[in-house]
Amino acid sequence: MAVATTVTVSSLCASPLRSPRTVPNFVFQFAPKFSSFKLGFESLQLRTTLPATKLVVRAARTESKGVSLGFRAPNFEIPEPLTGKVWKLEDFESHPALLVMFICNHCPFVKHLKKSIVKLANFYMKKGLAVVAISSNSVATHPQDGPQFMAEDAKLFKYPFPYLYDESQDVARDFGAVCTPEFFLFKKDGRRPFELVYHGQFDDSRPSNSVSVTGRDLSLAIDCALSCQPVPSNQKPSVGCSIKWHP
Repeated sequence: MAVATTVTVSSLCASPLRSPRTVPNFVFQFAPKFSSFKLGFESLQLRTTLPATKLVVRAARTESKGVSLGFRAPNFEIPEPLTGKVWKLEDFESHPALLVMFICNHCPFVKHLKKSIVKLANFYMKKGLAVVAISSNSVATHPQDGPQFMAEDAKLFKYPFPYLYDESQDVARDFGAVCTPEFFLFKKDGRRPFELVYHGQFDDSRPSNSVSVTGRDLSLAIDCALSCQPVPSNQKPSVGCSIKWHP
């Protein structure tokens, strides 16, 4: 359910969520070989000559929901702006598990996890996991999430996975996706189609809390899927911005 939040901004427009220049070191729980490292974020300064004005901004905070475990991965055929290649579900059939992530460029919840998502993907792709990211946001309302900027983001953050553009938004509807980020982990059993085994959060960290990013929840599910162990069914929903549907 979307929840309205209120923030105060000293301008006539809302500034992006601010992050400190350095974040305390943390260690990925799923990757013992990783050493502690820092994530650096640039603080964004809002400069204006206009007098300070109190502005109320309503932001949609949405939880992933409505998709049952065992759900079969829908077919899709959508392009990758960075390379121009069209990807299909069948391109990942040789992998034992598939992680489908609905993300975008502008969402502060995605920005909070972006570097950690790349590290998680790099680690597990070496173990056989297939990973794909999809953006379904409307460019009519959010042009910063369009194909050109998606390609730039993929290069800037060195995405090891394809970052696909769902212009029609049909793929998001087929998956039942409602927010960014939203994670769908599918597993194959022999020749059976990919079936959903995890639909939950990355971890407990949010842009507005002081919890360190670990990737614990998602990495535990991936570990279970790749080792043919049952994935725990008690899964916390992912929390983020609502997908921006076409007006």
